[in-house]
Amino acid sequence: MPATTTQTMPLSAEEREAERTLLESFVRYWSAHANDDLRTTYDGFIAATPPAADVIAVAVHDGEISGWWLLPPGQERAGDAAILYLHGGAYVLGSATAYRHFASQIAARTNRPVFVLDYPLAPEHAMPAAHDTAVAAAQWLARSGVQRLAVIGDSAGGGLSLSVLATLTRASTAGEQSVPTLAAGAMFSPWTDLSLCSPSMTDPAIRDVLLTRAYLADSAEKYLGFAAPTDPMASPLFGIPAGMPPLYIQVGSEELLRDDATRYAQQAREQGNTVSVEIWEGLHHVFQFNVVELASARSALDRVAGFLTGRL
Repeated sequence: MPATTTQTMPLSAEEREAERTLLESFVRYWSAHANDDLRTTYDGFIAATPPAADVIAVAVHDGEISGWWLLPPGQERAGDAAILYLHGGAYVLGSATAYRHFASQIAARTNRPVFVLDYPLAPEHAMPAAHDTAVAAAQWLARSGVQRLAVIGDSAGGGLSLSVLATLTRASTAGEQSVPTLAAGAMFSPWTDLSLCSPSMTDPAIRDVLLTRAYLADSAEKYLGFAAPTDPMASPLFGIPAGMPPLYIQVGSEELLRDDATRYAQQAREQGNTVSVEIWEGLHHVFQFNVVELASARSALDRVAGFLTGRL
């Protein structure tokens, strides 16, 4: 496919009905857990994605690096090509354990090992703790033998992936030796602007059942600490270097972060970077989790896997 396209992916009538049913189940789930611990509830929501068959999960605790390897059949923990996954959760929620199943879907489709990182969460750990841990994880993977690395993530993890790729790109340009070869980046609904200035944040036509602007504003405040919301380390939209690896971004049309994706892609292209964007009509925030309920989720992951495999 062309490297710098923005494609709109239409939704069939059958898929629209499946989406409607799915959104109703989301409302029931979050209502039923309204008084429960939010981190536990979020992890339960994410872990509902089924694990891919024959993918092995291996826990890792190596100094400051913790997480899970998801290994397709016959793959080693650190082969010459691997994927670093940075999870979502608005920087205040999420865990590598909860994301194992979703990461296994990517490992199975790419036939490449995927490492899901546990990074420090806010408000206990404000920026740059998550960013620095993710950069350290990429360097750890390089020391472990990974020669070609893809960095991917969803939501806040998508934004974190972009800020990490920017940091590593600048380090590589400067000739630093500890930087792995960056093969690609892929983002599902990335949060790229913590100043919340994207038009879709206040578009009354957006029907986002999973995110609210107030929740994102509260999470941003907790994550930023004393940093400005336009700090590129937190909001990669405001500091895009030339020389980034090829990027592939998917976003639903019915989400507050829609324009975080499209604005980032436009500005990255203006820096000479290669970016492909898909806007999936009628779909919600990180719809790719719902591989059971939505054929669109399976198709989207297959497309991302094709992009990653061709570069790894």
